[in-house]
Amino acid sequence: MTTAKRPADLYLRFLQLAEALRGLPSLPPLDPLEERILAIIARAGQERQRLSVRDMMAKKDLGAPATLHSRLTSMREKGWIMLSDTEDPRRKQIELTQAALLHFDKLSKCMVQAAQQI
Repeated sequence: MTTAKRPADLYLRFLQLAEALRGLPSLPPLDPLEERILAIIARAGQERQRLSVRDMMAKKDLGAPATLHSRLTSMREKGWIMLSDTEDPRRKQIELTQAALLHFDKLSKCMVQAAQQI
């Protein structure tokens, strides 16, 4: 007896493949809040929107500004993000590092692989 494929099977297979990436030597792992922050930064970059440290710290749904500041510092130290200068020397632009972009490339490959296997 064969089991019917559910739409969720694709997503669950993707999660399984993405989890396997965590075991590969690359960047240090992120905690759940850092993963949310990374996704926000990636989406802003994809949409060609500027995202400064001040903009990020103003996002109340992510927690207190001090918490966000410590997470951004941690993410810089781990190699996920970098800060670049803007026309205002007091403001820093948040951007993904090349290593973070490669991580998203790997996740994309996981998604394609999952779609091909289901």
